[in-house]
Amino acid sequence: MARFQELNPDGTVKRKFKGAKYAVIGVLALILCANSFTIVPAGNTGVVMTLGKVSDNPMTEGFHVKIPFIQSVETMSNKIQVYETPASAVSKDMQTVSSTIAVNYRISSDASPDIYQNVGIDYKKVLITPVVQECMKSVTAKYTAEQLITERAKVGEEVKSALDAKLNSYGIYIEKFNIVNFDFSEEFNNAIEAKQVAEQNLIKTQTEQEQAIVIAEAEAQKKVIAAEAEATAILAEAQAQADANKLLEESLSNKVIMYEQISKWDGKLPKVTSDGNGLLINVPIDDTTASGGTTQYPSGTTAQGE
Repeated sequence: MARFQELNPDGTVKRKFKGAKYAVIGVLALILCANSFTIVPAGNTGVVMTLGKVSDNPMTEGFHVKIPFIQSVETMSNKIQVYETPASAVSKDMQTVSSTIAVNYRISSDASPDIYQNVGIDYKKVLITPVVQECMKSVTAKYTAEQLITERAKVGEEVKSALDAKLNSYGIYIEKFNIVNFDFSEEFNNAIEAKQVAEQNLIKTQTEQEQAIVIAEAEAQKKVIAAEAEATAILAEAQAQADANKLLEESLSNKVIMYEQISKWDGKLPKVTSDGNGLLINVPIDDTTASGGTTQYPSGTTAQGE
């Protein structure tokens, strides 16, 4: 049987490249294989779509097989994310409050398909931003400007609870809510500063008064203690003197008294004596001596006059 060959214009036989066909087949096979699997990164969930329809069963972390060109996978992060934004509100006492807030949030892996289907991947802009602003305004309106400063932690917890109440149903959970700072009008800041200065001065005055009272009480207590000590000393001294007198009185006798009188007599006759009834009588010593009478000496002795 005759075999026909295709010739080139110059009469040479054309060569057929069978390898090109195999190359094309290989490329198509690689493309097919590349679209037959997917890898879901750590901390993410794979939302599976079959011809555009979202599957209720998401893919977990790791390697997964999918139908090429029929199924596609969109990853949704389940890690804690930070959303920081300025917020403006009005306090209970009608003060304008400008604040900067930071929200740490995450989405549940189970809720990822539903969020992707009903909200989309821009869920932060669609859900979180308006809810954060709304909750911040509603909670701020419950407190005065001064309370917002002094009770910042309490305000933050209340805002977090309000966010949870609105976002948990979507599968979005608030891990932490922080009020980075509060900023008020210049007039209010000046009023707060003046009030703080007045309170500090009042505290200083009260402290000085309390210190003066403590010092006065201490001085008074010292005087009381000193007076009690002096009275005790006087009483002790008087008691000691009384005891000494009693002891002296008990130790004296007529003979001792007589002995003391004789030992201390200087040899001179007394010019005054007592009549025994408490009257003092002058004794005419010269007359008595001259007349040869008797003279009474101390200790009951007598002497004849010459």
